[in-house]
This record gives sequence, structure tokens and C-alpha cells, in this order.
Amino acid sequence: MKISLNWLKDYIDTSLSARELADILTDIGLEVEGIETFESIRGGLRGCVIGKVISCEKHPDADRLSLTTVDIGQGSHLPVVCGAPNVKQGQKVVVATIGTTLYKGEESLTIQKTKLRGAVSEGMICAEDELGLGNSHEGIMVLPTEAKVGMPASEYFNITSDTIFEIGLTPNRIESASHYGVARDLAAFLSLNSKVQLRKPGIEDFVQDNNDLLINVVIENTVGCGRYSGITITGITMAESPVWLKNRLLSIGLNPINNVVDITNFVLHELGQPLHAFDADKITGGNVVVKTLEEGTSFVTLDGIDRKLSREDLMICNKKAGMCIAGVFGGAESGVTGQTKNIFLESAWFNPTFIRKTVRRHGLNTDAAFQFERGTDPGITVYALKRAAMLIRSITGGRISSPVVDICPEPIQPVQVNVSFNNIYRLVGNRINRKIIKKILHSLEINILKEDNDNMLLSIPTYRVDVTREADVVEEVLRMYGYNNVNIDKNVTSILSYSEKPDNYRLINVISDFLTANGFNEIMNNSLSKEIYYEHDMKSISLYNPLSNELNRLRTTLFFGGMESIAFNINRQRPNLRFYEFGNCYFYTETSADNILSNYREELHLSIFITGNRSDSNWIEKDKPSSYFELKSYTENILLKTGIPNYNIETITSDNDFINEGIAFVNERKEIAVTGIVNDKWLKFFDLKNPVFYADINWALLSGMLAVKPITFNDLPRFPEVKRDLSMVLEKTVTYEEIRKLAFQTEKKFLKKVILFDVYEGDKIEKDKKSYAISFILQDENQTLTDNLIDKIINNLARIFEKQLGAQIRRS
Repeated sequence: MKISLNWLKDYIDTSLSARELADILTDIGLEVEGIETFESIRGGLRGCVIGKVISCEKHPDADRLSLTTVDIGQGSHLPVVCGAPNVKQGQKVVVATIGTTLYKGEESLTIQKTKLRGAVSEGMICAEDELGLGNSHEGIMVLPTEAKVGMPASEYFNITSDTIFEIGLTPNRIESASHYGVARDLAAFLSLNSKVQLRKPGIEDFVQDNNDLLINVVIENTVGCGRYSGITITGITMAESPVWLKNRLLSIGLNPINNVVDITNFVLHELGQPLHAFDADKITGGNVVVKTLEEGTSFVTLDGIDRKLSREDLMICNKKAGMCIAGVFGGAESGVTGQTKNIFLESAWFNPTFIRKTVRRHGLNTDAAFQFERGTDPGITVYALKRAAMLIRSITGGRISSPVVDICPEPIQPVQVNVSFNNIYRLVGNRINRKIIKKILHSLEINILKEDNDNMLLSIPTYRVDVTREADVVEEVLRMYGYNNVNIDKNVTSILSYSEKPDNYRLINVISDFLTANGFNEIMNNSLSKEIYYEHDMKSISLYNPLSNELNRLRTTLFFGGMESIAFNINRQRPNLRFYEFGNCYFYTETSADNILSNYREELHLSIFITGNRSDSNWIEKDKPSSYFELKSYTENILLKTGIPNYNIETITSDNDFINEGIAFVNERKEIAVTGIVNDKWLKFFDLKNPVFYADINWALLSGMLAVKPITFNDLPRFPEVKRDLSMVLEKTVTYEEIRKLAFQTEKKFLKKVILFDVYEGDKIEKDKKSYAISFILQDENQTLTDNLIDKIINNLARIFEKQLGAQIRRS
């Protein structure tokens, strides 16, 4: 789930940094898995300014080029060679200055000082498509005369920059699957220490304009639909959405469609309430009926596919036919189009079980279904409807032409939970002050109906569909109180425990330590895998009710997860990889018709992957590619450390689907391990160019035990490293260690490694001198380093080396 920081600030004021907010969100159960930057124009037009063409004359040596001088508000005028046919003296234009990077699709261009047919050019006068502001390339972009010279182009064009949080939302936290929901959680946490104002979008100005279009609503299936609200809006003008609305959607990865659809998507991601807009003129008979249809009924959805309905699929129908699969997907015949003038807007609460089964049945995973199948707030349907109607009226020029229709056969009452203070103390493990507990409950909008010395009767807000019992309330209290604030009782009672020999957990730790010490990183992939990998595997197990259409098989091998991890890292410029993974594999082997469970088994396996170079190059050793024999050596050492020194080595047959060349380690006719080179078929499938060496060890067949030290784990860096090189000539008395220490003293924040990769002493330099070539590895753990900052750091290092070590820096 993507959350925009700018959008979030519409509902809560905070001066906290993005990293501080990410830490708080993670602490309260909304784990931030990544932070990225969004710009409405890639590059943000940094380095582009508004300029004025002071002079313009034809290039003497090129008919299609013009020699111009441009004022960009910095005193002196820039000479710019321009190839556009429409450039003229006196124009206001956009100028990309030296060092500016412009983007066009996946291509980029960095502006440099250059010569064109002998004429110096110190910038570029830009066209629309070069700036990313349009598709025109017929000539330069000419601005109105009132444009201010020297103004940054990002300011002139109102370029939006935003911080986006990628949150790994767990299925039970659907109340926070929206911007307002996240803001509400943040406000609850922050209000414990300071006063925080949570702003809910106002609907006080909602008014009905007329009664020109009345539509009747009937709920026939009250089990599937517990509440249905609707309203009509007439006289709308379908068009593109305003820039602010498009930027909101683009920032979280949604493509704008039109103003009406964009508003329904906006409200969905604002409040967590899905909406659907019908073309009101296509609602036959002026009736909306919520019901199910006959088994096998044909229904064409918005994607143009003719689907056969189940009698259990909840449908939104008109008098004659179905219009929409309720809460999942709209129909091709009833949706809004560019010609739509009148709409009926739906806001409803659908039974999560109905939606979940329909999603799985038809393989339809939509944003609306994501919300409905986890449980939406039945108390918000009318509020969200009014919020969207007001936006539609404002943006499309429409008129609200009916009262709000709100059908609720059996109102859903807030859940009441009885909670004991003593049970809170017992489950938390700390005696939290009662005032703090009640403050937390109040911040979470949980009302205390009754209270005595030890018990509270609580009313849970309807949006908290996951809080239904005492333990859930305690979890909420602890979540806001802070897991880190719980003091562990030092009076620990222990008992003597017996474990089987060998102790598998200790043995896994031994091998993990061994591999980690040899430069490997442990990976952990999903046990659910893609069907495409197992098209001809009769041993793989299909899931009857998968969470997604892609992850619908239980893995029978760790191979595919490892290859996905390799491809992911290589695509992010990390080509030298050593991975290992412990994980269960699952197999179907039909042995009994009576005992179905005996037909399934799981095995613990260990996989090892090596690709790229053995190590980063340095002054002693150049790049040396990894080899199969490294993998073989590690596999043999693992077998030795686990107490299996006696094994036979056999050549692998061509039957192995994963490797071309390799060997199997066999003990007592059982294949313990397989090692080899991944075949071209799978390298091509995962778009990998370099060889990958792979080992699969059947951990279930291993035995042994070894005492080990505790394992510690650090988060892997989220942002890439940057390498810059410096070549310098120094006195022979200057040691590399002096350079290394001085580098880390100078740049303490971003410098991670210093690597000496070349040393030269010879007749090409002075007798008492030597030449060092050194790589500096830079990394910011919070964001991607910019070129300007990198250059500033390297220039600063060079200056310090020159000043304190007398180095002569060779700059390229």
C-alpha cells in the first residue's frame, strides 16, 4: 500500500521527518517497507529556469542552427546554440543550464558545455517534450511575456514533489488502508505526548440541488448487502481531472482516467470506502436492485470479458439485467463514458465473505474488492457518498439531483467488549497506569460505556472490524503504548528442557553462521509460488482458495524464489551475489485413499546461490568471476560440519530441470545434495546474463550438532551504493592507512568503504613518489544520493588529501 506524505498532511499537521514518521508507523503496526520520492515531472525540472532571448542570429556555418544569448537572471548572458525553427529575440523560454538532467521516457540527457559547429553553447532552450510537459517537438516552448526571468521552472509550472511510504499492510489492519486511516492512527499515537489535530474532510456544505432524477433502491439479498447508499448527479461534464487530483493518484501509482472515476478512486484511497459510478441513463426502469442471478448467467465486465456468474455472486442490477458484480467489478454496459451526462453514485457495505468468494471464483483482484473482502466500515457509506458528490459537483459542474438513498435492513451496531484491567496487566506484562490506558482508548475512538474498579465495558467503533474481544483491545493498548516500553521481568523462572539429538535449530544456526561468515546473505522467500513454474510438476500442490492468482501453488523447491531474488538484486545494480535459504518444500504423493493427510509431506531444504564476481576488485586482485568449484567446496564443507563425511559423488543426469552440469552427493543411496550450473532455459526466463551456480541440500536427511554463538541480523540497505575513483600521486612515505583514516575523518556520514585498487611506482613519475588509485564507496541509508552531493563529497576529499597529504589529484 502506497501512502503519500503530502496527502497525509491534509488530515494531520506534523513537522516530523519522513524517516521519523516511518519509524512511528512501523512501531504501531504499519510496517514501512520502503520510502521513495515522487515527482509530477521526472527530475523535477531541477536546473531549468525561465529565460529571455536577448539576441538571435543565424549560425554562419549551419543553416538550421541559431546563435542566441539568453538572460536567466544571473547577471551575465548565456550563449546558447538552438536548433528550433521558432526561436526569436524577445521570447520568454525555459532554459536547461549546465549540469541539468532531462528525462524522456527511459532516456536521459545531461546538459554540458559544448561546441556546435565551432560555436560555444552553455545550455539548452527546451521544447515541451524535452521538459516532460507535453508531446510537442515542433519547436521550443514559448512562455507568456509576464513570465519572470530567473524563476525556477519547477516553481513556474508548479511541479509537485512528494514522499511515498510503501506500507506492508497486514490483513487485519484494513481500517488503516487509506490516507485518513493512517492519519488517524498517527494522531492516536502522537496525541499521547502532545496535542494533535486530526482533520476529517468536511461535508457541512453538502446540499441537494433539485429532484430531477430519482432512482429507487431495493436490497433483496440482505445477507450479502447490509447497507446501500446512493445519490444521483445530473448535468456533469466528463473531462480530464484537475492537476491536483491527477497528481494525488499518480503519486500512489494510479493512472488518471476521467474526472468522475478519478474522484471515486480518490475517495477510496482517502477514506477506505469504495464507490461506484453508474451511467444513470442506462439504469433501466429507474430501479437499482441488489440480488443474485441464476447460475451460469452471462455478464460482460469492464474489461470486455464475458463471465459466467455463480448463483452466489452478489450483483447490482437494474430492472432487466445485471450492471455490476457488487464490490468487485463494474459492467461494460453501465459504466460511465465520455458521453455520460448523469450518474448514480453507489456507496455500500457488502458482506466480506460474499466478496472474497467472488474474487477467488473469477480471479478479479481490484482495489474495491481489496477493501470489501477484509471488511469496510458500515457507518461511513453516507459520509463517503456526500464527500464524493461534493467533489463531483465542484469539478464536473453537475447538480445533486436526489436526496441520499440509504437502505439499511438491520443497522450494524458497534461491538461491545468487556475488559479487565488485571487482564491488561497480565497480557502486556507491565502494570500500565490506568490513566494512560484510558487515554489510549480515547485516542483510538473506543468509548468507555461503564467502568468499575477492575472492569470496563467498551464500545468499539464500527471501522475496527478486527477488534471483537478482550485480547484484541489489549493488543491495541500495547500497540500504542509501545512494545519497546514493556520492561521484561528479571525474575525469570526456568525449567530443564529436553530436546532431541541432533538439535535441528542449533544445527541450522551453525550452518547459517558458516555461510554468513563466508560472505553469504540469507534470503527468505514466500512458500507460495507461481503456477507458471509448476505447469508439468505433478507433485506440486494447488491451493483451493489462494490469496492471489499468481501465488497459488505451494513450492516444491527453493530454486524459483532464489532466482527471483537474484534477478531483483541484479536489476538494482548488485551483480555479485551469494545467497542461502532454509525453507520447507511441499509435495503431493498419493499413498492412501483413506487418510488424505498422509498424501502430503513437507521437507526442509537448504539452497545456495552464487553469481557474479568473488569480491570487489582491489590493488592486489582484479575482478575474478565466481566459479562452480566455490559452490562445490561450500557444499562439501556443510556436509562435513553436519557429520556426513562419507558420501559418493555421482554425475547428474540430463533429467534435472534446473542445471546443465553438476554432481549429486549420495549417502546410503539417498541424494543428500545437488550442485551445478543453472541451465540456459532458466537464465533466459529470469533475464540473467551471467552464470548462476546452484546447490540444493535436502536438510531432512542431514544430522549432527554443533554449539554456536547467537546470530544477529541487520536490515539490508534500501538504497544503492555509489562508487567514485580518485587517482593521486603522493610521497612514498604516505601510507594507504593514512589516506583511509583521513577519508573517514573527513566524510563520516556517507562514506562506507575505501578500496585501494592500483599502486604504481616507476619511471613515469618522480623517484620519491608513488601513484595510488582508490575507490570510495558512498551510500545514504535513507535516500538515493544525488550527483551534486556525490561530487561535493569527492571534491572535499580531494581537497583534504591535497592539503594534508600533499597529494597531486588526477581529475578526469
